[in-house]
Amino acid sequence: MGYTIGEKLIKAHLVDGEMVPGQEIGIRIDQTLTQDATGTMAYLEFEAMGVERVKTELSVAYIDHNTLQTGFENADDHRFIQSVANKHGIYFSRPGNGICHQVHLERFGKPGKTLIGSDSHTPTGGGIGMLAIGAGGLDVAVAMGGGTYYITMPKMVRINLKGKLQPWVAAKDIILEVLRVMSVKGGVGKIIEYGGEGVKTLSVPERATITNMGAELGATTSVFPSDEVTRAFLKAQGREEDWAELKADDDAHYDEVIEINLNTLEPLAAMPHSPDNVKKVSEIGPIKINQVCIGSCTNSSLSDMMKVAAILKGKTVHPDVSLAIAPGSMQVLNMIARNGALSDMISAGARILESACGPCIGMGQSPCSEGISLRTFNRNFEGRSGTADAGIYLVSPEVAAASALTGVLTDPRTLGEAPEIALPDRFIINDSMVIPPASPENAKEIKVFRGPNIKPFPVSEAMTENIEAKAILKVGDNITTDHIMPAGAKILPYRSNIPYLSQFCFRQCDPNFAENCKKEGKGIIIGGANYGQGSSREHAALVPLYLGIKAVITKSFARIHKANLVNAGIIPLTFVNEADYNRIDQGDELALNGIRAAIAGAGSIRLTNISKNEEYDLAYDLSDRQREMLLAGGLLNYTRETSK
Repeated sequence: MGYTIGEKLIKAHLVDGEMVPGQEIGIRIDQTLTQDATGTMAYLEFEAMGVERVKTELSVAYIDHNTLQTGFENADDHRFIQSVANKHGIYFSRPGNGICHQVHLERFGKPGKTLIGSDSHTPTGGGIGMLAIGAGGLDVAVAMGGGTYYITMPKMVRINLKGKLQPWVAAKDIILEVLRVMSVKGGVGKIIEYGGEGVKTLSVPERATITNMGAELGATTSVFPSDEVTRAFLKAQGREEDWAELKADDDAHYDEVIEINLNTLEPLAAMPHSPDNVKKVSEIGPIKINQVCIGSCTNSSLSDMMKVAAILKGKTVHPDVSLAIAPGSMQVLNMIARNGALSDMISAGARILESACGPCIGMGQSPCSEGISLRTFNRNFEGRSGTADAGIYLVSPEVAAASALTGVLTDPRTLGEAPEIALPDRFIINDSMVIPPASPENAKEIKVFRGPNIKPFPVSEAMTENIEAKAILKVGDNITTDHIMPAGAKILPYRSNIPYLSQFCFRQCDPNFAENCKKEGKGIIIGGANYGQGSSREHAALVPLYLGIKAVITKSFARIHKANLVNAGIIPLTFVNEADYNRIDQGDELALNGIRAAIAGAGSIRLTNISKNEEYDLAYDLSDRQREMLLAGGLLNYTRETSK
């Protein structure tokens, strides 16, 4: 039996375990990336390992999230990251060079290579045939130090694309359709692989839009073949030598196959407040809008910008709409500045933002109260925009630009003939904003700069024999890492200051959560299904660790967050009988008696509800390595112990 693309990539990098779905495997990592919202913590963790030089083929530190500098905090973090990168062999992408995933696709990604990044949208690299996976910062730090990256061997899902997209229908509509079919938890434990005749009709930027937003499926990653389309893109980037063909074998086996007919696809929108709440734009109707934001790592490529400019050219943005556009990279901004597209946007009344994540991460451009905002982004979780009562819709650049002109949600097919946009034979190549690291012989002389906002990360302790604590918080299904540890301009500057950051933890769910944790000194969180979906931010585990959370008990977990909890030394447990979730109230006194012995011996676990005099069976899905990590108190402690 032949191999899928995902299986080929894993097989070529497998260093531990067997390729059996559900079993833990370890893979060698070729490349890593970080961004500044997660990077400071990742590099503090890397320093704690005592490794002098990164051992990957390539590691890049990007500055793209915390670029709004209203105080010294973000600038200090940037200086710290730049100095660490210079000292330890990491390339540094300066603020203004662009969004990490867009730049990495343009300048560094290579078909057939493995990439992990401390950002959940790292699977963007699957658009050129990489095994690109989002991970916690500590996992990235370990990989930079030469360590193996561990995941559960995924199942393989093939999505066959038939036909060709019709005018005004976009790659964004493909991934929105996949989300409609599979849901935000339908990809958990799976690699989503795209094939079929329709693949050849999609450019690399279009493929990257699809793999980028595959993160919203909960998938391990998504991947396209590396073919002549990939080769042409890399050649235009001056990197044809990085190309390698990659395709599935004809007799490859897939655990699931989904067919999507591109010929019949229509413009779609994800309605508030979930990326899988998808309907046809024509079905939703012409709702009045207040804001349009175009950009993000999902839709900020040159081709996206050119389509938007063509729609706006010679027209004026509706007077009731604020239109903000953020090109994805310096390369994109430079090219639309030279070819006149930028002028067309400005003349139409668009507000041009810097090449950064910006509004997608809640860094500025929050909508008005009860505002309706159309965004070409990847997430529309409640409150993520910075406005608690805003209604956020996820749409394609075509729908966004058309709606900005009319003032209502608009099906772009009503505008007439669609613009034809072709990728250039040659992109403008200017890597002046990527700073290479110092040579190994000069690295020892480099000083690492630390500002006063950079605090040590919390230290976990070895697991105790028993845990007794209150159910300090009970939450429902689909809790995101934005619920646990919010983003936004007011909070992101403190990502390197866990004590200060802790006051914002779970504030959206319970304004008194941090205060209650400090009062009790410890606690257990009770959660619903798909707990921890969304961003890879390890702060959603580190801050609860700082606040004394010992265990999280849920119906089910999202992949990255569960791994981050284990890395932090917090025990992730699930209900054997999901109905037991309903029997626990916030404030109940709970006990996990004999928990250390159970984890050490892979034994059964029972949760005692002291308040109600009841017991519930719990389960855990942990590898031997993860159980040892928890016993040690997390990945850092485990790494220190095993390296002695």
